[in-house]
Amino acid sequence: MTHFKKIIIAFFIALLLAVPLPRFVFAQNNELQVVEARKAQLEAELAVLEKEIAEKEALLNSQKTKSASLQRDIDIIKTKIGKAKLDIKSQNLIIEKLTGEINKRTSTIQNLSEKIIREKQSLAQLIRKTNELEKNNLVHLILASQTLSELYGDIDSFSSIKEAVKDSVDEIKNVKKETEGEKEELKKKQDEEVNAKKKIEQVQREMEKNEKEQKTLLSISKDKEKEYEALKAERERRAAEIRSALFALRDTSAIPFGQALEFANFASSKTGVRPALILAILTQESRLGENIGSCFLKDSSTGDGIGKNTGTAISRVMNPSRDVPPFLEITKKLGLDSFGTPVSCPWTVGWGGAMGPSQFIASTWKLFESKIANAVGVSTPNPWEPKDAIAATAIYMKDLGAAAQTFTAERDAACRYYSGRSCSDPAVKNLFYGNAVMEHARNIQENMIDPLQGV
Repeated sequence: MTHFKKIIIAFFIALLLAVPLPRFVFAQNNELQVVEARKAQLEAELAVLEKEIAEKEALLNSQKTKSASLQRDIDIIKTKIGKAKLDIKSQNLIIEKLTGEINKRTSTIQNLSEKIIREKQSLAQLIRKTNELEKNNLVHLILASQTLSELYGDIDSFSSIKEAVKDSVDEIKNVKKETEGEKEELKKKQDEEVNAKKKIEQVQREMEKNEKEQKTLLSISKDKEKEYEALKAERERRAAEIRSALFALRDTSAIPFGQALEFANFASSKTGVRPALILAILTQESRLGENIGSCFLKDSSTGDGIGKNTGTAISRVMNPSRDVPPFLEITKKLGLDSFGTPVSCPWTVGWGGAMGPSQFIASTWKLFESKIANAVGVSTPNPWEPKDAIAATAIYMKDLGAAAQTFTAERDAACRYYSGRSCSDPAVKNLFYGNAVMEHARNIQENMIDPLQGV
C-alpha cells in the first residue's frame, strides 16, 4: 500500500469518529455563568429565609407555652401567618432554583441524545467500511497485493477500522449511561419542584384559615372575655366530636377517631411516617372494600371461597400455594376460624386474600410479622386488630420511602403499597390510588388532626 493510500484511510477513520464542536460555544458559556450566578444568589436568599423561619418557629413554640388567653391566641395566629408568608417565599425561591436546574439537565439530555445519534451514524459508516474490507478476503488481498508491505498495509487498515468500531460502540454505551444518570437526576429535581408547589398549596390553605381565625379573635374586644370563653368552648366541642367520630376499618369494627389517631401517633413514633398518611391508607382500603366486598376461604386446596354477605361461590379467593399455608398458620395461632375470618375478595384478575385493615396478604404479613410484634410489644400480632394493623401499615410505608414526608415520596409509597410499583410505572395504572390516598391524608390532617392541636 502506498503512503498516500494509508493517509487517505487514516483521514477517513478520523472523519467518521470526529464529533462536531458545539455551536455558539462562547454564548453557551456566558449563559451558563449567568445561570450559576443566579443559583448562588437564590441559595444565599434561601439561607436568610431559613434563618427567619427558624426564628418564627422558636417564637411560636415559646408563645404556645403561655397560659391560654385571648392575646396569646392572637399572638400565635400572627406568628403563624408571618411564618406562612416566609414559607411561601422560600418555596417560590426553591421552585425558581429548581426550574433553572431542570432546564439545564433537560438541555444536557438533549445534547447527549444528539451525541448518541451522531455516534450511531458514525458507527453505521464504520460497519459499512468493515463489510467492504471483509469482502476482500485474505486470499484476495494476497493475490491483489503487489508487495508484502502493501498486504500488511491493507491488514493494518482493516484492524484500524475494527478498533474504531469497538471505540464507537464503547462511546455509545458510555453516553447512554451518562444520559440515564441525567434522567434520574432530572426526575429528582422534577419531584422536588412538585413537592415545593404542593407545600405552597398547603401553606396557603393554612394561612387562609389562620387569617379567618385572626379576624374572629380581633373582633373580640378585651372586655368581652365571655365571647372568648364561648369560642374556646366551641373548639373543645368540635374536638370532642372529631375524637368520638367512628373511623372505618376494613374487615373489622370501626373505632373512635381519637383511638385511631392514638395508634397512628404511636406507629409514627416508631417509623417516621405521618399519622395522617397512615390513616389515609386505611381509609382508602376501607373504600375499596366497599367496592369489592369481603370473602371467606372455603377450600384450602384450590383457594376458592364464598362472599361474606351473599354466600355466593367465588373462585381465586386466596392463592393456595403462596398464601393459604401462612393464613392457616396465622389464624390457628390467633385462635380464629380459618374458614370464617374475612379476607378480601379477588378483583376481576388475580387473587384476593388480603387481611384486615392494612390488607396484607398472608405471605407478606409473615415477612413483617416480627417487626410488627416488636413495635406493638406482642408475641403474635393480629392482622384484624386495629393497633397491629396500623403499625403494619406504618412499617411497610416506611420501607417504601414514606418517612421522607414529601408529597412525591408519600404518593409513590402509596402506589407501591397498592401494587408494588411506582406511580409512574406504565405497566400499571395505579396513580388513582396514590392521588386518592394523598387527598385523604390532606383531609385527615387539615380537618381532623389540626383542629385537635392545642385543645
